[in-house]
Amino acid sequence: MSPITSPVKSVRRPGGVVQTPRRTGEGTPSRRSSGGADQKIFDIAALNLTSKEDIVRIEEPPPKVALERGKLLEEAKRVLEGAGKDGKKSVSLVVIGHVDAGKSTLMGRLLYELGHVDEKTRVLNERGSSKVGKSSFSWAWGLDETTEERERGITMDIALQSLTTSNRQITILDAPGHKDFIPNMISGASQADCALLVVDAATGEFEAGFDRGGQTREHILLVRSLGVSQVIVAVNKLDQVNWAESRYKEICRLLKAFLSQSGFQSPKIGFVPVAAMLGVNLVDRSSIEGSALTKWYKGPTLVDLLDKLEPPVRDIESPLRIPISNVFKAQGSGTGVSGRVCGGVVQVGERVRVLPGDETAVVRSIEVDENNVPWAAAGSNATLYLVAIDPIYLAVGSILCPPGNLVPLATAFSARIIVFDIQVPITVGTSIELFHHSRDVPATLSKLVATIDRASGSVVKKNPRVLSRGTSAEVEITLRGGTLSTPSVTGRPIPLEPFSVNKDMGRILVRRGGETIAAGIVLNVIV
Repeated sequence: MSPITSPVKSVRRPGGVVQTPRRTGEGTPSRRSSGGADQKIFDIAALNLTSKEDIVRIEEPPPKVALERGKLLEEAKRVLEGAGKDGKKSVSLVVIGHVDAGKSTLMGRLLYELGHVDEKTRVLNERGSSKVGKSSFSWAWGLDETTEERERGITMDIALQSLTTSNRQITILDAPGHKDFIPNMISGASQADCALLVVDAATGEFEAGFDRGGQTREHILLVRSLGVSQVIVAVNKLDQVNWAESRYKEICRLLKAFLSQSGFQSPKIGFVPVAAMLGVNLVDRSSIEGSALTKWYKGPTLVDLLDKLEPPVRDIESPLRIPISNVFKAQGSGTGVSGRVCGGVVQVGERVRVLPGDETAVVRSIEVDENNVPWAAAGSNATLYLVAIDPIYLAVGSILCPPGNLVPLATAFSARIIVFDIQVPITVGTSIELFHHSRDVPATLSKLVATIDRASGSVVKKNPRVLSRGTSAEVEITLRGGTLSTPSVTGRPIPLEPFSVNKDMGRILVRRGGETIAAGIVLNVIV
């Protein structure tokens, strides 16, 4: 099995195409003018063990750093403050919601309305989906590109796209809604600044997603726990309830209460009624289909709300931190990795350390929003093409950092968690699955230190026996190797940092039995 894995797909990313190098040495080598071939080369080539390309290849020297750190930080600050070439601020947006709410259809139609999908591609997707009996999924095919996704009619991986509005450059992360692919959804949400929650307004469908066990409720808790503080709610498929204003207001009322309870502040919550399949109220509502909506709705369109998203403060002066979410063979030499820059600035020519491990690599080129750039700063969803490293040392979940400022490796750490609406209480020794960016590892809740008052932060009870729903607590977590039958085996260390040092690197999620049971922040690395 190849060590290079791709759990997250990148749509329309030319550098991310996986290629098998063309073997050029499979034929018989030509004889030299001196009267014979080099017998050693002849024998090896006949066994297909080498190629002409391998023999004559000259390694291209790695690029050199263009800017010293001080000047690099000055330029990054200027661009992040909106003084770049186009003056547009960059923000990343994860699209979440229950399965079949219409997330991919909404984004596919929005990209078409904004001119990011041409007419030829639209027609091809329409014909292809009709041919396999899934004509209603034609817009979703703009993001769901794999054969399995198109055949099953569901999103399975994170689809990466970008779009522009008047004032924003937005990176779109289309997340799967099916509960079987929650790990992929977590990987996408950990790379986002904001969230677009898509809900199905059809009778019974909204309730299926919002009631206990539905992904609407779980996705809201997950994105908030991962640091997302702004959310836009797109109430989709209103055409299926005859554009009923009462239904829209009922959904808004229920969701607003739950969003506030989950930690979202009212000024950072937006609601918008849409019909993704018809394209109503995405960019405008001037069509015939939108006339029924305009009778009672005079508010903003979806693009209007997207254009007002505010990027959070970027921590560019801290040490570089890039959790790897995808690894692939790059075109030409080198290996491509993608992920969100969680701190600092990285530039072409810079040497980076890969953790866990002892290897370093050199950044040959950087790509952000499908454009080659000389550097990428905190908050960017970037693709880095690395040289001077064997790809076997690069894996999803690894961290790129400066060789002189490493991320701590932990097998045990303390954390403050909030327990969600669980049925079975948490006890000492509970086996869990720990999520940190794109990495998930088996672990054990090895100690319940204390329960905490959520309002004041003071200790309520030391060494509690159990943690029940809604409890805030300080706990110790130990990574576990092997299987559930061998819980005493210590797992391999993973790179993480206290929340006080780096907020993005200090957030964790805890799952058990296919259910997210808690979320929290890292307090200290124990060992």
